[in-house]
Amino acid sequence: MRLLVLGGIRSGKSEVAEALVAGADRVRYVATSPETPGGTPDAGWSARLATHRARRPESWLTEELGAEPERLADLLTGAKPDEVVLVDDLGGWLTAIYDGAGDWSDPATADAPIGALADAVRGCPAALLVLVGPEVGLAVLPATDAGRTFADGSGLLNQRVAAACDGVALVVAGEVSWLRGGELVGNAGSREQTEPLAVPEPPFVFESAGAGSVLSTADGGDLLSFAPGLELPLPDEAAAAEAAERLLTLKLNGAGLGGLVPVVRFAGGVQGRPDPRPFQQPRVIVLRGDRSGGFAAGDSAGAADQRLDDVVEGTGTIAMLAATAGASVQAIDCPEAGPAELHDALDDASVDAALTLGWRLADAAANEGVDLLVLASCGAGSDAAAAAVVAVLTGGEPAALLGRVTNAAGFVDDAAWMHKVAAVRDARHRIRARSRDPHAILSMLGGGDLAVAAGLIIGATSRRLPVMVDGPVGIAAGLVARDYGAQTRHWLLMPDHGDNPTVKLAADVLGVTPFLQLKLGLGEGATALAALPLVNTALTVAAATPAAPPPPPDELSEQERIEAEIQRVVADSPTAEMPYVKPSWED
Repeated sequence: MRLLVLGGIRSGKSEVAEALVAGADRVRYVATSPETPGGTPDAGWSARLATHRARRPESWLTEELGAEPERLADLLTGAKPDEVVLVDDLGGWLTAIYDGAGDWSDPATADAPIGALADAVRGCPAALLVLVGPEVGLAVLPATDAGRTFADGSGLLNQRVAAACDGVALVVAGEVSWLRGGELVGNAGSREQTEPLAVPEPPFVFESAGAGSVLSTADGGDLLSFAPGLELPLPDEAAAAEAAERLLTLKLNGAGLGGLVPVVRFAGGVQGRPDPRPFQQPRVIVLRGDRSGGFAAGDSAGAADQRLDDVVEGTGTIAMLAATAGASVQAIDCPEAGPAELHDALDDASVDAALTLGWRLADAAANEGVDLLVLASCGAGSDAAAAAVVAVLTGGEPAALLGRVTNAAGFVDDAAWMHKVAAVRDARHRIRARSRDPHAILSMLGGGDLAVAAGLIIGATSRRLPVMVDGPVGIAAGLVARDYGAQTRHWLLMPDHGDNPTVKLAADVLGVTPFLQLKLGLGEGATALAALPLVNTALTVAAATPAAPPPPPDELSEQERIEAEIQRVVADSPTAEMPYVKPSWED
């Protein structure tokens, strides 16, 4: 949980922030203000710092930044998941930034450090992070250039940090008003709240369904190295089995959860608990990677553009289903792949960049508290690329793996289907003598979206983050990811294969069993999003239903009474004659 406490001078903001962490045994207190701002000794300022020091419990660990404000971002990103961090205050940090730059004439001097700090706040893994900041925007405009610079920079800093926080409070005359997120902390600090805030588990906050900007593989950063044989974690099998067994003890109406029992078992394993909770911050990753050549026969790049635009603008099927499921959406523009029937779809460097981007997307999602990823795709020719990958890795026949091709007008295009099948067969024949290692498969046949998806599955597995797949790109990427690390398949959840032959074969090879038969045809990712509320309903019922009490003896059935009497006699005298009890059917 990340909280920002704003207030004016002597408003009581520091006391409120300290009260928010009072329930923690240990607190890392980050003091941002240097002893001598601007290098000039100030007795009054030193007295203020001394008052703050005297108020801290001895068990708190204090980090003094002094004249090194750049250390704050590193401290936040390097925090441990069980830590409680209190930063007091952002005004001192901003002062040190301007002092260090030696420029108090331009507020933009602090733009880059402010952006880096906001990113660090957003990615801070601490259990609880509380930041204190001065609200100086309510006073008159300062008369000096330096004062105006500080006021402008402070306003920008507060906006950026507030956007990265789960809750924002304003303190005036010792009174707390929660501008956002007060329900997460029980409106701590208000007149109604009397107990100190207990250190919470990291919260899950729903984001809007709009995707905002579209990322591309150029945003992947330094390339990571991927090779088969990765050592990745497995779900907690003991917790999964206990979650399934626990369902047998619950006071449920009727026979129970039926086909949703595997969902509860899966969630128990990936969450590592026998009473798994609903997924509260899902995210759908929409991959758009077009192909040229025969793979894209009958498909329209313009239609893929429109689907991606719909995602970005928050319209269209995926965006609507994501909003209903409470999922945030991220759109990824993957590199276009060449005609795989003629030459490799991507060069090695592009594959590395795409894998890296997928890994970093999963890693960033985990840092932001996302607890479930949903893979979606909208690229031209992606079904043929997935069928080609599955055909090579499983020995399947392309003509049996490719579903019918439907053109933009909604009519079945048999000529385009034949063109796709021929292209997949030609591509398969072209690479018949080459290596089948996963990197080569992505380069020869897969393309950018499949490589990003494979990297995302690997990265999600490394962070113990489950992934829902329901279409050819996601399941084909699961096959490729399995060849990098076999553990990845255990983190995949499939609601329905939709009768897609590529998905059915690959899911069977991976051992991923669907739990629904919706047969939706709304695009890859739509079925998973449509099923997600049902998944969460099953998890809610399983987690919230109490255990059924054992039946009292007088409520035993006739057969149960017979068996109990037999057991009693045997226990009393193993050689005793068994009593005869007239069965009901002899009446």
